Amino acid sequence: MPSWLPHIDSSAVLDGLSSILLLFSLLILRTLIVRAIAKNPTLSMEAKRRWVVSVRNTMVFVLLVGLVVIWAHELQAFGLSLVALAAALVLATKELILCWSGAALRIGGKVYSVGDRIQIAGHRGVVLDHDIFATKLLEIGPGQASHLYTGRVTVFPNSLLFTNALVKENPGQEYGLYILVIPLREQDDWRDAERHLLDAAKVECTPFMEEAGRQMKLLEQANLLEAPSPSPRITIQLSEPGRIHLVLRFPAPDRGRSRIEQAILRRYLTAVAATSKN
Repeated sequence: MPSWLPHIDSSAVLDGLSSILLLFSLLILRTLIVRAIAKNPTLSMEAKRRWVVSVRNTMVFVLLVGLVVIWAHELQAFGLSLVALAAALVLATKELILCWSGAALRIGGKVYSVGDRIQIAGHRGVVLDHDIFATKLLEIGPGQASHLYTGRVTVFPNSLLFTNALVKENPGQEYGLYILVIPLREQDDWRDAERHLLDAAKVECTPFMEEAGRQMKLLEQANLLEAPSPSPRITIQLSEPGRIHLVLRFPAPDRGRSRIEQAILRRYLTAVAATSKN
């Protein structure tokens, strides 16, 4: 070999070729699996999206592990230098490491997955995608009381899982208990309003009351706690002088919460309007 050519380490070349082969193999395998999932008629769109995300994240993990295995002997040669380098990298990439740790927390604790509706650090929406860096949400709003898609997409870093409490609005249940607040003035007849609101809730919730009760019993058995009754009930709150809040707790399907809430409100307002005319 001419002296002016740089010395080429044959082991490094072999490791490089092995890395490229691993990458292309995983890309081909991922493409085949994703096509099979997309053509599967028995899976819903949400299930397909969940499987595609899982396959992608699994392939990334396998690639990282494979690269570590392939280059292990090269990394060992620089072990002592890497210790000092690692300390500097930890300081420089603290937020990035927290994102990776947050992803590990999400996976290990089964915190949430694609299709779940969550709230964290002021962000609220349905999980569309997640990886080792961030989570993507389809925003629900406006505010915390609405259940409509805004059309906007929110992306937050996984590091937020260590600094903020996460609320999962649909913890694996088909039915849940939800809250609707009706504000009244002090001079309003709150007794009539309470009666109209409770009647409206009972009418709208009766078709699925039995199934909701069964879901509550399953929740009670799974968590060894006394589950609340699914029957609609109203509590009264005096949140500020001159104002009365009727707080309705009602059962509803997880995917029909907004529709049931709107039906209750419309029936209640119709009843109140009819009473005021009389």
